[in-house]
Amino acid sequence: MARPREFDEDAVLDAAVRCFWSRGYEATSIRHLIENTGLTGASIYNAFGDKRALYQRALEHYVEGSIGERMKRCQAMEPRAAIEVFLSEIVKRSLDDQQHRGCMLVNAALDVTPLDPDFQTVVASVLSRIEAFFLRCIRRGQADGSIGTMFNAEDLARHLLGVLMGVRVLARVRPERALLEGVIGTALALLEPKVNMVGSSP
Repeated sequence: MARPREFDEDAVLDAAVRCFWSRGYEATSIRHLIENTGLTGASIYNAFGDKRALYQRALEHYVEGSIGERMKRCQAMEPRAAIEVFLSEIVKRSLDDQQHRGCMLVNAALDVTPLDPDFQTVVASVLSRIEAFFLRCIRRGQADGSIGTMFNAEDLARHLLGVLMGVRVLARVRPERALLEGVIGTALALLEPKVNMVGSSP
């Protein structure tokens, strides 16, 4: 009979997230994880496997506790408001990030996936979830008239995903409110029921 775990798994994953998030995957050693989680090396291996396996669990924990929670909360709002709140919160989180850690998911996409095809699949699936969230909101908004139909829903959802990723990367090196809010504001303007394109007839 397996012995019950003698630690709080969520607390350990929270600590692992902070460790990987601040240092990055490659620079995080098992020693760092031992120091931050309070577990022994044997306990880490027994409970989670190797460093890569713990990183994947930590990334999943991060996604569900931040991005997943935000999508679920915003999904209950009116479609146009859901998108605006989602993106505005991203800007706030980026500006409040004094260590300029960025988004752990985006960091994984840039630092880990080029060397690990399996992780590429993991990250791509989360990005697909975010795109699907945007798409559901846009389709609802186009149906009720709160979001314009000049652009098709699929293209708008892809654009918003690209804006989200771009803001998170920009915030690591240029965490400037005017810059980030300007990027978001232009993207939100494309959702307006009536969009006047530059050079178009009135």
